[in-house]
Amino acid sequence: MSTPDSNDAPETTGAVRSLAHGGPTVLRILLGGQLRRLREARGISRDAAGETIRASASKISRLELGRVGFKERDVADLLTLYDVRDPGERDALLGLAVRANAPGWWHHYGDVLPPWFEVYIGLEGAASALRIHETRFVPELLQTEEYAAAAIALSHPEATTGEIERRVRVLTRRQQIMDGPRPPHLWAVVEEAALRRPVGGDAVMRAQLRRLREALGSPSVTLQVVPPHRGAIAALSGPFTLLRFAEPTLPDVVYLEQLTSALYLDKPADLVVYKKCLDRLSVNASPPRETAGILDRIIGDTP
Repeated sequence: MSTPDSNDAPETTGAVRSLAHGGPTVLRILLGGQLRRLREARGISRDAAGETIRASASKISRLELGRVGFKERDVADLLTLYDVRDPGERDALLGLAVRANAPGWWHHYGDVLPPWFEVYIGLEGAASALRIHETRFVPELLQTEEYAAAAIALSHPEATTGEIERRVRVLTRRQQIMDGPRPPHLWAVVEEAALRRPVGGDAVMRAQLRRLREALGSPSVTLQVVPPHRGAIAALSGPFTLLRFAEPTLPDVVYLEQLTSALYLDKPADLVVYKKCLDRLSVNASPPRETAGILDRIIGDTP
């Protein structure tokens, strides 16, 4: 087992601070990645790490991937094994372990949110970039409350008025990331048919389209529209989102939502396919400089 000097260990506190605002999902992944880098820097096997906390190598693997919660005692024991002696560094990582086990704000809406979507909210809240392909509706982070309520009513026809209102509250809370000091770059490719679909009636659609027009003035928003004569390529792939994170420990994630569940893809082979698809969709769509004119035309066509 190698024992490099402390200067050779990976720096952790800066990464902790950079995502200090993240939800528990992201914090677990971040802490797990930091522990993995510390373990590998010391040349310690997963089996040896598992013995230290009375667990198996597979448990260490799940911890390092952020798939399970952390016990503060286990993190302390692993930091000792990995020769992390600096009090500030230890306190930062132990504090992260505590926060990673705390419920996110969205847990208050567990009555209307399925568990598989709670994971997405955590990832979305810490993403540095979101690349979205949308074929059905206006991208959620750019929706008005009225449009969102109408879209939710269409997607959940059995939902009560109270349930729809709570789902809209969740969405408006999610949208706050776009108004923060470091908003993610939202790059959306949207089919023109989705922008012309009469969701909520003409008045709601006009207000929604104007909201999109205003969003173009933000440096954090890039919007491309797929014209009808090119919609066949877009329809083949369906809607999905690629989330990217500033912290290199966190891999890119592709999110695919289904009617009763969702897929989270982070394997390199899958990511390559979806990134190529996004590039192809972007080339297929009208360039961003034409989006304002397209929106103006659609607004003019709306009764």
